[in-house]
Amino acid sequence: MRLFLKIFLSYWVAQALFLVLAILVTTALRPSGDIASVQSLEPEYLSEAVQQYQTGGTEALRRYLRGIHEAHHVHSYVFDEHGTELSGRKPPEWVERVRTGKASTAESFWGRLGPERLLRYYMSAPDGHQYTLVIDFPPEHHGPFGIHAVPGLGIIIAVISSGLVCFFLARYLTAPVVRLREATQRLASGDLSARAGASQTTGHDEIAELVRDFDAMAERLQYLVNAQNRLLNDISHELRSPLARLSVALGLVRQRTGPETQATLDRIEQESNRLNEMIGRLLTIARLENGKDGLQRLPVDLEQLVTEIASDANFEAQNRNCHVVVNTQSDALVSGNPGLLRSAIENVVRNAIRYTAENTDVQVTLGRIGDNEAVITVADRGPGVPESVLDKLFEPFYRIDDARGRQTGGVGLGLAIVERAVRFHGGSVKASNRPEGGLVVEIHLPAQVVGTAEMTPAISDL
Repeated sequence: MRLFLKIFLSYWVAQALFLVLAILVTTALRPSGDIASVQSLEPEYLSEAVQQYQTGGTEALRRYLRGIHEAHHVHSYVFDEHGTELSGRKPPEWVERVRTGKASTAESFWGRLGPERLLRYYMSAPDGHQYTLVIDFPPEHHGPFGIHAVPGLGIIIAVISSGLVCFFLARYLTAPVVRLREATQRLASGDLSARAGASQTTGHDEIAELVRDFDAMAERLQYLVNAQNRLLNDISHELRSPLARLSVALGLVRQRTGPETQATLDRIEQESNRLNEMIGRLLTIARLENGKDGLQRLPVDLEQLVTEIASDANFEAQNRNCHVVVNTQSDALVSGNPGLLRSAIENVVRNAIRYTAENTDVQVTLGRIGDNEAVITVADRGPGVPESVLDKLFEPFYRIDDARGRQTGGVGLGLAIVERAVRFHGGSVKASNRPEGGLVVEIHLPAQVVGTAEMTPAISDL
């Protein structure tokens, strides 16, 4: 059944259900004949009441009205043209309003819905006087809700019954949407095994088809990503063997050739080392993309780690007359893989040294946002990058300028490793341009309260 028919028929059934229930209950508790039977006797009642009053006075009228009450369980009041109640009783306020025509009687629709139901009848007697009979149907004689409360009771029953139907209908219709939303959030966070539960959906409407399409898409996406990672991993491993044999052959060639070929051999060795380094980084990316298995997590002191990285980088920066300045504003302890964190932070710092202007400083700052987040900021004074490519810096093999990449020896994998390593630790990384010139890279990592775990040396292998 299509979704349109489900909503249409369900709403129709709900409306019919509460209307039928309201009518049945109203009919059972409030018979319509009680008003009609009394209304047909109004002329007789008023005529006899006037006769009793004229012959026997107030006391005779009271006895007669008491007899009507015992017969029909109603209160009756007789008024003359001056508004005087002839039995000597003080009528209620709603009776007075009906007598003066300020309130509707039970003959009208609104009179039946009001809190009090009353009838009114006029008669001109032979003596020339005009008399009015008002009959009140008191609610206390008609059950716990009262006969006048029947419309309200019907509405309550209608609301409750329709609410129950609509509640279960809404749950039935929205359950697959909720599962789909949860699966989408898991898929967006990197969990490629997320599914919306097509096996739990047995319908054939648009929502059921959407859930099945989502699961098919997620399965295909997982297959493609896993295939890409396996291909990257397999190629990287397969290239290691010929590179190893190439290094051995290069060593043999050096022994058998003269000085005139050494420059060429050095170039071959340099390119071979670059290729070997690129393969190693590809293996790191593949390892991070394949999951977290095999990567040990330990408490890491970020202050110690950042200080060590900055010290090593400052030594290398001397070739360009640059310096690495460290500012640790707070202690920070992170649960993660020490070697992976070192590689990520080191890649960012070395990248900043590579592109900062000569005779300038690279600023490395360690701070905190609240108690649960550590922030490492690396700022250089280089040319920066175009705003349109800031989000692409962390993609594998992406380089802004191929010529500049060849000059610096970069292949576009360093920042890709940074992004995946930080994401592995539940953090995030972003890049932005400094207003005064240069690039700023911020690494956000979930931090622990210092002292909650035992410190460990920051140096470790992947």
